[in-house]
Amino acid sequence: MPRPPLHNWNLSPEEAIALQHELAQHVVLEDHIGEIHYVAGVDMAINEEHNAARAAVVLLSYPDLEIIERHVYEEPIRMPYVPGLLSFREAPSVIGAFEQLRQRPDIVMVDGQGIAHPRRIGIATHLGLWLEIPTIGCAKSLLTGKYDKEALGEEAGSWVPLTYRKETIGAVVRTRTRVNPMFISPGHLISLETSIRYVLACGKGYRLPEPTRQADKLSKDNTWIEPPDEQGQQMSLWS
Repeated sequence: MPRPPLHNWNLSPEEAIALQHELAQHVVLEDHIGEIHYVAGVDMAINEEHNAARAAVVLLSYPDLEIIERHVYEEPIRMPYVPGLLSFREAPSVIGAFEQLRQRPDIVMVDGQGIAHPRRIGIATHLGLWLEIPTIGCAKSLLTGKYDKEALGEEAGSWVPLTYRKETIGAVVRTRTRVNPMFISPGHLISLETSIRYVLACGKGYRLPEPTRQADKLSKDNTWIEPPDEQGQQMSLWS
């Protein structure tokens, strides 16, 4: 039976912040994973003209990283942009896309932050709690924390801890030699070390790991669905 919704999305910014503090208490940063056969990548795009949030979810086989499923889902934006509350703006459409998957992924890589967030609950963590699937935040830019730039090697696979107030909240990982690093943080049900290992294992010579690279491409496809109604709209692309 489907699990009940984790919470209501119709919240004020103040209520959303309070909910983040509450949800952060339930985050698990230990490995709760078995054999990995399927990895999903998630990315988002916003269409301001249509006031729509567009989520792309791509499911790949592991370890060969062949595309199995691709889905796009759009629905009206539920919250204006507020720093630190990105998941309340984007996660509902991501969940809509996940509901179209025929195969449940074993791990989800999200273009965004995991616990490397001021309240330790970026979009990857929020989605992990909602979906009850191990999630990894694979962000292209720094949101919070600091790291030793001099200690980060130029070779692919090099990484240094990302820290905030003496707490390790993620890692700055060189996924491609002499290319800007990625900011990796565990979302939920996975450790930092395992997060780094799978991000590197899912590389195909690009800066982005293949799951989020494919989701990024799909989310930015110029073929937008007509403006969604309150129920949202979906488009599935089978390989």
